[in-house]
Amino acid sequence: MITYDDFKKLELRVATVLTAEAVPEADKLLKLTVSLGIDLPDSEAGETRQIVAGVKASYPNPEDLVGKQIVLLANLEPKVLRGLESNGMLLAANSPDGPILLTPERPVPAGSMIK
Repeated sequence: MITYDDFKKLELRVATVLTAEAVPEADKLLKLTVSLGIDLPDSEAGETRQIVAGVKASYPNPEDLVGKQIVLLANLEPKVLRGLESNGMLLAANSPDGPILLTPERPVPAGSMIK
């Protein structure tokens, strides 16, 4: 169990996928560029980030993800995977067929906070 104060530390945001491609020589990884919109502090042109995620099995055609909105843990420490820096973690549900991305029910502005 965590406290409500611990939960409030998580910065969950909606991000829009701008690019998606397979990571060479990696069975599970996709490299995504996502937009967090222009409503973030100190961001006039909008913030983009690179995310590396183990969802390739469920999304064998990465280009199908372009334009899709996803849920992102935005304040996670960066991590290097296969030589690529990942700046956040997308949220996905485990299923027997592989991970399924969590998405908003309908479009919302990129960068929208999830509460």
